[in-house]
Amino acid sequence: MDRTTANTGTREVSERLRFDEAALGRWLEAHVDGFAGPLVVSQFKGGQSNPTYKLDTPAASYVLRRKPPGKTLPGAHAVDREYKVMAALGAQGFPVPCVHGLCEDEGIIGTAFFVMDMVPGRIVWEAQFPGLTPVERAAHFDAMNATIARLHGYDPAAIGLGDYGRAGGFVERQVARWSKQYLGDVEAGRNEDMDRLVDWLGTHLPPDSGDSRVIHGDYRCDNMIFDAADPQVRAVLDWELSTLGDPESDFVYHCMMYRMPAGLFTGLGGLDLGSLGIPSEEDYVAAYCRRTGRKGIPAFDYLMVFNLFRLAAIIHGIKGRLARGNASSAHAAESAKVLEPLAAMAWAQAEQARL
Repeated sequence: MDRTTANTGTREVSERLRFDEAALGRWLEAHVDGFAGPLVVSQFKGGQSNPTYKLDTPAASYVLRRKPPGKTLPGAHAVDREYKVMAALGAQGFPVPCVHGLCEDEGIIGTAFFVMDMVPGRIVWEAQFPGLTPVERAAHFDAMNATIARLHGYDPAAIGLGDYGRAGGFVERQVARWSKQYLGDVEAGRNEDMDRLVDWLGTHLPPDSGDSRVIHGDYRCDNMIFDAADPQVRAVLDWELSTLGDPESDFVYHCMMYRMPAGLFTGLGGLDLGSLGIPSEEDYVAAYCRRTGRKGIPAFDYLMVFNLFRLAAIIHGIKGRLARGNASSAHAAESAKVLEPLAAMAWAQAEQARL
């Protein structure tokens, strides 16, 4: 699948995800300063979980994120949490879109939603940053590294997010959560490598780091908007999986790009990184550690296996939504096909892990 073509731009809103646009317009007039119609609604091509819409008016464009209609897993699609974390981080000057309002009244468009600014810039769908020079690629990677290090530098309590999750025991809880979610999504079926990973992760847990920070949960190049010309992160998007947790786990998730084959998600595996101007995994980790005052990430191998498993569990959830008929993306079926190779990759990493 050509991820850039498949995810770039908008399309007509699908029949299943349509709503009363007039009702939305009235809500926007009441809750968004400066809003003035007429309103034109389209649906972004990308996005596997929370349906995302572009709202165009003569004077401005906005983005709407909503909980999908139909049956959903408990705790999933929490747009209220996305809104809360973006509002708090935006107040600190962290690069997120400005949020305008949260609506939890399902009578407006059928599910809860929030509205934010449409940030100008570009989304890069492939981790090799096609079309850039080696110098430009190096600068973009440095910007990504600096941005996640900045996120992990905030004291959650000091920015109003002290209650955004539980402190301590993050990795153990996450292993339990995603194992339960995988095992409980019966419509998606079972996978032998995933079954092995559930057992392996439970029996090889590392000591708890004790560090608790705001973490993104899905930090990768296609979940951010870069400046149209400069190597600058203008906005970090898709905060659905954010919580308080282990920042090292969050960073290792970002580093999965180095282990993924090129063409699978945002993978760099098999590419000549030096000729492309992309730092090695070792150098990229070292830069993050310098920025955050760490000597290293001792549990890196375990956290890599866990994050590969977690991503596979997310894909397993997409497969389940397909079976239930409420997958929000038109190419969800293509994404679901990577479950087996991704699970196999995670198990191979487990067998090679140095613990």
